[in-house]
Amino acid sequence: MNKKIVEQKQQLVQEIRDKISGAKSVVLVDYRGLNVDEVTELRRKYSEAGVEYKVYKNTMMRFAFKEEGYEEFTNHLTGPNAIAISNEDPVIAAKITSDFAKDHNKLELKAGIVEGDVLNLDKITEIANLPSKEHLLTQVVIALNAPISKFARGIQAIVDKENGGEESTDEQ
Repeated sequence: MNKKIVEQKQQLVQEIRDKISGAKSVVLVDYRGLNVDEVTELRRKYSEAGVEYKVYKNTMMRFAFKEEGYEEFTNHLTGPNAIAISNEDPVIAAKITSDFAKDHNKLELKAGIVEGDVLNLDKITEIANLPSKEHLLTQVVIALNAPISKFARGIQAIVDKENGGEESTDEQ
């Protein structure tokens, strides 16, 4: 094989390794059957969420995932595949893929890696159905805020009652 071609392939494997090594999550999808408009729409949704979507040859991905210690993930690299990589939110790539697949049944979620753990289809689907990080944080803030709000309203009611009584005696 030509030395230049070998170098290009090694660079491509290194590119994939660099992307997956720092990722919070990597989702493997089978995009077979999607038309150009659907793929463009999917890419736009990923892009808006800060997720990178890329199609690589399975052979190159196989080398990269093995070198990163994800040999079990390579079992899913059959047929046409793309990967969606999220560096910030471990759930968002799976969620976008799952939501998109509901309306476009030709898109298939196959497997994933979330925070270093290889997940099969069942597990990655569970992850996809989790609320987003922002939604969970909002729920925590609401839960923490409720007792404080009740306490503040209780104190305010006491103050209002005391002030109401003093005001009525001042007016007499």
